Amino acid sequence: MFMDMTKLKVLVVGGGVVATEKLEKLIDFTTEITVIALRVDEEAQAIIDQHALVLHQRAYEVGDIKGFDIVIVATDTQVLHQEIYEESRGSRILVNSVDNTAYCDFIFPSYVKKEDLTIAFSTGGASPAFAKQIRQHFEKVIPDSVGAFLEKMKALRTTMPKGKERMAYFDTLVTEYFQKHFKS
Repeated sequence: MFMDMTKLKVLVVGGGVVATEKLEKLIDFTTEITVIALRVDEEAQAIIDQHALVLHQRAYEVGDIKGFDIVIVATDTQVLHQEIYEESRGSRILVNSVDNTAYCDFIFPSYVKKEDLTIAFSTGGASPAFAKQIRQHFEKVIPDSVGAFLEKMKALRTTMPKGKERMAYFDTLVTEYFQKHFKS
């Protein structure tokens, strides 16, 4: 599922290496992020500072999830993962408990993002290493010019009336782009 996260409020519980990885991914889609952590790694602190995220340097407390749309639990304390997940039940809060799918409403796919193009890869948890490798492959294959091409296509969509002619024209443009930038 792809969803517009720009206005969603996200809580990240944890400030270590795994929390940093999640922050790196989340800021591609929103900066409405609050972090609650006793300790914060330098890399996480740099992301928090650079993107003006909210930081509460303390332990998680029951009730902290109120007002958030998404909660990411990225700690080493499995009991906390379970407690936060159970606290969220009955609410509309989606929870991702890192490395513990039993306490997840969703998982993070591996993805490539180049401007308006986002391609996600998932193995359903079977092999994150495989998802990472295939992502790295596509990062090399997708040309940097794809952002400019998609901007052109977006602009054309606003100037041309819908219908079969527009669809055929767009198919031609995309086919030409692929022939020029992707080698078989």
